[in-house]
Amino acid sequence: MMLDVSVLAGWIERLTGSIEREQEHLTELDAAIGDGDHGANMARGFKAVREKIAQGKSETPADLFKLVAMTLISTVGGASGPLYGTFFLEASKAAGDARALDLASLHTVLAAGLAGVRMRGKAVPGDKTMVDALTPAVDALVGDGDLRKALEAAAVAAADGAEQTRPLVAHKGRASYLGERAIGHKDPGAASSVLLFASLAQEVAELEA
Repeated sequence: MMLDVSVLAGWIERLTGSIEREQEHLTELDAAIGDGDHGANMARGFKAVREKIAQGKSETPADLFKLVAMTLISTVGGASGPLYGTFFLEASKAAGDARALDLASLHTVLAAGLAGVRMRGKAVPGDKTMVDALTPAVDALVGDGDLRKALEAAAVAAADGAEQTRPLVAHKGRASYLGERAIGHKDPGAASSVLLFASLAQEVAELEA
């Protein structure tokens, strides 16, 4: 199976719905160690993304990712907008002129997005950020070319990575000011990153069913 614009747009729509459903939970996570606005910010940003996708005509994955990136950067407050915007902007650059993505090219594209997030946020695994979920998920996108299995593994890896932020002391963002008081809380950015991969895995699984 190849991921063309229609499939990828379906992913973003599914992701938007997931964020809307999880908005309160994301806000609760952020209230414990951050500004308490992650859920609301993400929901607002992806609602705007949904509207932009409905209005425009993205012809390639790069077009779609750039549209998502620029919309998030312009509508999402706090750190989330620049970080998620950077993720999709770097993914857009890496996608180039491709009309569709297979597993190998998807890995390349999302790895570029991750690299952008790491550079923008100056975060590494273990800093208690979204990088802790994104890194194992991207690493899981390898294998024998079975896209569905790889995405399922990536979604599990993202969820595991997010859970593993609980015992960590935060080294970036507002949570870093709390020191050991942040221990025991899941990072909200890592939690929303789980939705990113879970939504794509679900979209592909349903299309292949």
